[in-house]
Amino acid sequence: MDCLVIGCGLSGAVVARFLAEECNKKVVIWDRRSHIAGNMYDCNDEHGILIHKYGPHTFHTKERYLYDYVRRFAKWKEFKLTCMAKIDGKCTPTPFNFTTIDAYYSENDANRLKKRIKEVFGDQETATVVELLESKDTYIQEFAEFLFQKDYSLYTAKQWGIPAKEVDPSILKRVPVRFSYKNGYFDDAYQVMPEKSYVSFFEGLLNHNNINVELGIEALHHLQISNDNQLLLNGAINNKPVIYTGALDELLSMQYGSLPYRTLQFDWKFENIESFQDAPVVAYPQAPDYTRITEYKKLPVQNVQGTTYAVEYSLKYEHRRSMEPYYPVLTEQSIRQYEQYRERAKKIKNLFFCGRLADFKYYNMDQALKRALELCNELKSYIN
Repeated sequence: MDCLVIGCGLSGAVVARFLAEECNKKVVIWDRRSHIAGNMYDCNDEHGILIHKYGPHTFHTKERYLYDYVRRFAKWKEFKLTCMAKIDGKCTPTPFNFTTIDAYYSENDANRLKKRIKEVFGDQETATVVELLESKDTYIQEFAEFLFQKDYSLYTAKQWGIPAKEVDPSILKRVPVRFSYKNGYFDDAYQVMPEKSYVSFFEGLLNHNNINVELGIEALHHLQISNDNQLLLNGAINNKPVIYTGALDELLSMQYGSLPYRTLQFDWKFENIESFQDAPVVAYPQAPDYTRITEYKKLPVQNVQGTTYAVEYSLKYEHRRSMEPYYPVLTEQSIRQYEQYRERAKKIKNLFFCGRLADFKYYNMDQALKRALELCNELKSYIN
């Protein structure tokens, strides 16, 4: 073994492929789970429906080079995700758009609001709910307040376990408001899903003679950091590069306290009906506990009998329980806390880290891929 990679999700697998292919290094990947692909893992359920075990994933990017990268290892097909939110008993597209205005306003009020938006924002196609809330126009501000009270604040509080005003502003800006009737969750030029499965993509990505994947291994039982910032592997000093994609606080023994994450719980259901809901993913901000429901026969479209859907609950992640951390909870305090871990980790000369958990960032898949490829360039300089 020349290099050790901790985690066989997208970040770890991409870096492993680079080290094996471009640097001709023997790479071992450890993952605590019994399968490859991390949270992108998919499989057929007992009814023959392809499901995403850890929640819905679609690959979308504005960057051609990222799209070209994933195409090296599997065939992909165009898939433009549509999402909705159920508010006051009615479903409306998300991102919210002019259809939303028509659904919740009288015809005269809707026309007046749409006109005011065009007057204020001109040719601008979207804006964040934060921008709308800060608008000096009364009608626009009232619309923003309606969206915030009926959706953003409720959904954010359930998803993150804290009031919306406490989360990092980047979270509220993830889903904009559209100034048109355009549908579709993303605006990226490339929106695709694997023709076969995400697992098949990972099998192609990991298919290299220099890569050895070992599953069911808890890396932190073997890997420690000494007080003088040495990487210890089974108690002995290890000078070989280690690429870590897990949570930094766990690697560094909670030195600065536990970083906050959210975990997910899924209630899987099957019904012998043609369709359960109007879109693959529907958010339920006003539901008392769950956040959204994903209907998997629509993600992508599958010609099968019946339908499988997952009711999703967001919960506080607790380190000592058998939970998976999914999302870093970004607040001013947690970002400062993470910076302490990052500074400590940077002092370990042969430790490299990336990924949603290790970087403590709410990455989409393309952002995680981009970050992993950037790390590959750093590793090239280090190894050479």
